[in-house]
Amino acid sequence: MRASEFSAHASRQIFWSAFAITLVLKITVAASFPFTGDEAFFYQWGVFPAWGYSDHPPMVGWLLAVLRQISEHPLVLRSFTLIVTSVIALGIVDALRRFLPDERESSAWLAGAVYLAMPWSWMFVLVTTDTPLIFFMALSAWAYLRADTSTTRSAPWYALAGLFLGLAFLSKYFAALLGFAYAAHCFGWRRERWWAPFLIFALALPSIALNVAFNATHGWTNVMFNVFNRNEGSAWSFKTFGVYVGMAVYLLTPWLLWRSATSRAAPGTSATTRTTLAVLWLFPLVVFALLSTRRTIGLHWVLGFVPVFVVWAGLRLEARPLRSALNWTVALSAPHLLVVAAIAWAPLAWWQPFKIHDRAVFLRDTPAVVAALRQDLPAGATLMARTYNPAGMLAFHHGAYVPVFGVGRHHARQDDQIVDFRVYDGKPIRVFLYDEPVLAEFAPYFERVSVKRFEVEGVAFFAVDGVGFRFQAYRDGVLAEVAREFHDVPLWLPVLGSPFCERYGFVACSPAPARLK
Repeated sequence: MRASEFSAHASRQIFWSAFAITLVLKITVAASFPFTGDEAFFYQWGVFPAWGYSDHPPMVGWLLAVLRQISEHPLVLRSFTLIVTSVIALGIVDALRRFLPDERESSAWLAGAVYLAMPWSWMFVLVTTDTPLIFFMALSAWAYLRADTSTTRSAPWYALAGLFLGLAFLSKYFAALLGFAYAAHCFGWRRERWWAPFLIFALALPSIALNVAFNATHGWTNVMFNVFNRNEGSAWSFKTFGVYVGMAVYLLTPWLLWRSATSRAAPGTSATTRTTLAVLWLFPLVVFALLSTRRTIGLHWVLGFVPVFVVWAGLRLEARPLRSALNWTVALSAPHLLVVAAIAWAPLAWWQPFKIHDRAVFLRDTPAVVAALRQDLPAGATLMARTYNPAGMLAFHHGAYVPVFGVGRHHARQDDQIVDFRVYDGKPIRVFLYDEPVLAEFAPYFERVSVKRFEVEGVAFFAVDGVGFRFQAYRDGVLAEVAREFHDVPLWLPVLGSPFCERYGFVACSPAPARLK
């Protein structure tokens, strides 16, 4: 390549081209990709605003509560999400332009372009708890870096980092890892600023206190899910560790990780800043590595630390290897784009040879499923589903909340907070299922049951019609198991309230006076 191809002007043009192309791509995907089960589940948080929810802190629910006032079209509901990685790319460029000498400005623009080209950047359009998490983590890290490089007015930047960290914590608990990384950095490499983690914590504390107050008065629902219920049965596993290592390399991209790790740091950059960035992305990934020896680490858990890695790589690499990394990353994105296109737009007949054909039809044609379920729906009947994923999607298109009938799993237990099965006593219920039901599983909870079979796009779906719901039998047979499995709060946690347990009279998980009787 000619030297002119690495000029700041040429690199700037590459960045803005990548910015425009990926933004248009994200808008296209956001407008046309089917609304997913997780999105539909979190959408219900926005329909029923609260200061806390079942699995995670409330930020995405608050976000959706605002966006749905504009429109319930998926493009509007996803509008904030689709700009997140674009804004982060601008932050990457801004940070690197501050840290790099003028003659290396091209590296800043190319690093931003590499981030935009990563598949998980332009595919980041679905609105989930990761939306506000990654956004506020990036803002917090940006403010922390400003503080770390400031010699006179670092305290306001540390305070801002703490404020954004608190908002990230109100999005998802994984944000705490970034806070621990701040502490590790200050206590290990910035000891003259030993006070900074305490200032950061003080500004994050209001958000933490809000979440603790909600948990204490709602059966510690976030803590039970994230600390206890989802980790039951975990055991040491080399397989999960190996999968995590492969996933981390995949997310950071092998070429960018290898070149930045093995290359001598490019001239003109501060060793202190390089160390700061290394700690901020390596510390959380090492913690995840330790956790992966006992449980599966989700790919999305790591996404919030990728921008910091890209800034670190941009500091270490010259323009030529960054341009090469950009080419490889674009090539990596190509098959991902084909998969997204197949899911969103390929004829449903293409999926017939695969086991997921029925799920593909349900995802793409949920309105038709809802229409079939509404046909001959008994007067006063409530539509339900067996698991949270179809329940959320049916609710989104049905225009009414769809509870989960049965014990369910440890995920997505928002029903425990807001649904009162007592109101259905004696009434008809229609329960959606993907597969043909076993009526014996439903018979104890109704006066009589029957099966409804219907087809959409040639795929058979089912529903159980239950007449005369028997609440007491359901309370003793299903809700009691839910209380034992998912609301067994440790005695050392002070339970000041538990809507589920108090509603149904389960003393063992109710507030302390009842528990101690």
